[in-house]
Amino acid sequence: MVYAMKVGWSSILVAAMLLAVAVIAEAQQPKKIPLIGYVSGSGDPKTPGPQVEGFRQGLRDLGYIEGNNILVEYRYVEQGLDRVPGLVAELVKLKVDILVTTFTLATRAAKQATKTIPIVMVAVSDPVESGFVDSLARPGGNITGVARFTRELSGKRLELLKEAVPRISRVGVIWDGNAPGPTLGSKEYEAATNSLKLEFQPLEVRGSAPDLDGAFQAAAKGRVNALIVVRNRIIDRQSKRIVDFTIKNRLPSLWEGREFIEAGGLMSYSSDDPPNYRRLAYYVDKILKGAKPADLPVEQPTKFELVINLKTAKQIGLTIPQSVLYRADKVIK
Repeated sequence: MVYAMKVGWSSILVAAMLLAVAVIAEAQQPKKIPLIGYVSGSGDPKTPGPQVEGFRQGLRDLGYIEGNNILVEYRYVEQGLDRVPGLVAELVKLKVDILVTTFTLATRAAKQATKTIPIVMVAVSDPVESGFVDSLARPGGNITGVARFTRELSGKRLELLKEAVPRISRVGVIWDGNAPGPTLGSKEYEAATNSLKLEFQPLEVRGSAPDLDGAFQAAAKGRVNALIVVRNRIIDRQSKRIVDFTIKNRLPSLWEGREFIEAGGLMSYSSDDPPNYRRLAYYVDKILKGAKPADLPVEQPTKFELVINLKTAKQIGLTIPQSVLYRADKVIK
């Protein structure tokens, strides 16, 4: 009996020692730092730009410090949109914990590349119509994030342009005909011009290096007296040429983002992008803590801004009515 008790106590002692060793070993093992893959359609490694900075600020606000408790692998598209699938594939091969995509083409490439890695998107015009999610409230797959809903604002933009430049009668709309979102946008602008009793001049361009000269010639031949630019990655990269054309020909121009007005466009009405990019960090944090993209509703922008460039207005000989200036969120002088 005494011998049996001794054996029992010895077993307990050995088990306790093994448990203690296991706990110490576990405590000594370095905790895995989450790895995020980020595909950016603007900027480059040396000058990431405000969108990347917005995301980084969002991470900092939630207590994440890059290189300390979170790692981010950035991929910048720069000039080659044909590189997007390859860049996404690189990040998938790295076994990132989450993929962050900042434009439609990257989101589509990510959706095709993985069904298991969570994808957080931003700046997609309509994620339901694009086939990325089942619905905004219940995404249903491995994708969620923040939608831009650029197309929803087409009619409002044209109304603001008409208020700012009452004399316009024929509006040219330039868009990338290879992209479904901008093509839909052109149709919505056409419907809006009809409702405002304006004439619609289509200026469709195609290709990775579109023939803008042909579009400019068509605009001149059609005698347009205002130009609307439907944004996407192809058109965005041609913005300087388009701005130069509008100023040279004294054409009022309407754009779908503030950055184009800061670069010399006349006016824009769009969602305020920096908060959207900061919001990406919220989704990253939720997913890292165990939430599934399928259960995280896609958010819509809540703040929109009207931006007007008075320097450009002066260059093209235009006086913006005070009633419109009073409504502007930002006026560049």
